[in-house]
Amino acid sequence: MGRDGTPDKRKRLALIASRGTLDWAYPPYLLASTAAALGMEVGVFFTFYGLPLLLRELDPKLSAHGNPALPLKVPFGPEALRDVAWPVPNVISANLPGFDSMATSMMKKTFEQQGVATIHELRQACIDSGVRLIACQMTMGLFGFDPADFIDEAEPGGAATFLEFAADADISLFV
Repeated sequence: MGRDGTPDKRKRLALIASRGTLDWAYPPYLLASTAAALGMEVGVFFTFYGLPLLLRELDPKLSAHGNPALPLKVPFGPEALRDVAWPVPNVISANLPGFDSMATSMMKKTFEQQGVATIHELRQACIDSGVRLIACQMTMGLFGFDPADFIDEAEPGGAATFLEFAADADISLFV
């Protein structure tokens, strides 16, 4: 309750998820589920390459190429080896067949070893806590997605649908 006796308005978080690789799948789902757990009203607009994060068959991959901030750590072997952050030159990530699959596997194993929730678990936490998951209709049409490809909780909507929600947001983030 506010000082004047009126009910406090719930804080509102508006997120735009524009990327769908494994490393970019975490920020929208982690922020949204945490905000919802804190009692905030949350809406996430999934657009362009972020839209696949709402697919029923969710399996995001890591893309190491062009990501100079991605030092890989080996999640197995002697501790001295696991403690080294290996910078990955673009010439390797671009020219070594299967490198992204290997990097994805290593990242998932590291998450598991560190007790980090999976993308599936974070997405389910968002669903369970009533986070509004808005699937960009324009992107669906542009990339040829069928609405049946998406989880039932995905709400097809355009930019106006999201902006109507975001207009009253206390926090707005583009991730």
